[in-house]
Amino acid sequence: MMLGNLSLGLATLPMLVALSNLGLIRRPGLAQLPLEISVLIPARNEATNIGEAVACVLASAGCTIELLVLDDDSTDATPEILAAIDDPRLRVLHAPGLPSGWSGKQHACAVLAREARHPLMVFLDADVRLAPDALSRMGGYMQVHPALGLASGFPRQVTRSWSEWLLLPLIHLLLLGYRPQALDRDPRIAGFAAGCGQLFIARREAYQRVGGHARIRASMHDGLTLPRAFRNAGFGTGLFDATRLASCRMYARFQEVWDGLGKNATEGMATRRALPIWTILLGGGHVLPFVLLIESPASLVVWAACALSLGLRGLLAFRYRQDVRSVLASPFGVTMLLVLQWNALVRAARGRTATWRGRAYPMQ
Repeated sequence: MMLGNLSLGLATLPMLVALSNLGLIRRPGLAQLPLEISVLIPARNEATNIGEAVACVLASAGCTIELLVLDDDSTDATPEILAAIDDPRLRVLHAPGLPSGWSGKQHACAVLAREARHPLMVFLDADVRLAPDALSRMGGYMQVHPALGLASGFPRQVTRSWSEWLLLPLIHLLLLGYRPQALDRDPRIAGFAAGCGQLFIARREAYQRVGGHARIRASMHDGLTLPRAFRNAGFGTGLFDATRLASCRMYARFQEVWDGLGKNATEGMATRRALPIWTILLGGGHVLPFVLLIESPASLVVWAACALSLGLRGLLAFRYRQDVRSVLASPFGVTMLLVLQWNALVRAARGRTATWRGRAYPMQ
């Protein structure tokens, strides 16, 4: 009975937090004032993505844009694809050598930001596809919230393989079930700052005062470290619903999913202090109820814990257009996520490196 009550409490907590958050995280409205936006895309071996990404940005409506793409020493057809695009709004840059102590993406973003001309800058991954109104709505969000220096939204995650739909929707579970959105814009609380590295919008003046990506030069997890850098510098950060503004297929195969989530795990959950707590929260609220159900199929407390866990996953899947299979397989997905995090922590303790896009980095 004690374990049943524990599982019920741990399943209730994220449901209550998520219900509060869902009323606060909304799709931004269209901009009411003229906008000038610099869109910045780092591209390293993005031949399968870059053409469509550029086309989507150039189709944006409701704002004046410039598009800067940095070819970061690509060895595929990325440079040729960019050279074939004829549009005066596009400027293609070539990355200087990667300095010691920098991760590739942070260096590419820093180079791009130095060349940006407009007061708002959007940092965009090459695998993100923007809707035509996305930039206007993101700029509109910054107009409505003038105290924010940085804001972000999670694109709709396109998931096709089993590892994608099993693991990637858990990002929303972590973000919405365990992080109170009411604390989102207070610059005094840096620990709750979060965003999505796939899609950021920043005020150029605030970015320069913060120190930009140089502040997080070695990071592999800009979704956490960049908002926290802004908070630590005294700027608020925000989070909006980007489900209808953008889409992204982050990874395509199991190894990509495993490596991609593992490369920055030790900058998030997988620390010696945090991971035991996350194991209790996630395991106790989303795995333990189903284990107990096998042992105590007549327990109403256990059934209630299972219902809350699956109910939350179902609510998030409906709101953010996620694969329903991720809901039904929730205990297995959470278990695999925890295994991935513990594996990353052990690898870091052994001094292993994380490899991404042909570059090896020490795990933070």
